Amino acid sequence: MHMAFQITLFLLIIALVWLGVLTYFFQKLRTNYLVLMDGVNKRSLDDVISSIIKEHNISKREIAKLIARCDTIEKNELLHIQKIGLLRFNPFKDTGGDQSFILSLIDAHDTGVVITALYSRSGTRWYAKNVVKGKGIEHNLSEEEQKSLKVAKHVDA
Repeated sequence: MHMAFQITLFLLIIALVWLGVLTYFFQKLRTNYLVLMDGVNKRSLDDVISSIIKEHNISKREIAKLIARCDTIEKNELLHIQKIGLLRFNPFKDTGGDQSFILSLIDAHDTGVVITALYSRSGTRWYAKNVVKGKGIEHNLSEEEQKSLKVAKHVDA
């Protein structure tokens, strides 16, 4: 009889533990249900879930549009001027100071323009050269213009 009492007590303890676990999960489910139904005016659970699914699908479409827009912006930004190099120098021995300069304006692909201003006593002369992938395409780049490009690329000139 003593053994039967122990088995009954053991089974009762297991049942109480199982009841506690079930109570915990039921309370969690009830809390989630109340949060889901909060502010709903006597609508059925199916209506609430359908509304959530509809809003989720709209959000997915909007996110896809935003991703496509960001991809376009990222692709286009490579074509904008991103690197600027300025090099001042003195090309003539008869003038004082570094009053001449070269300005490099290039994009992410090292394509753009190099503008050179040569100052002399008789006036300033301006030159512009197209640059594609870091190289002059119509005219060769001078040593100073190449240095200006290196400055724009943040490479030691």
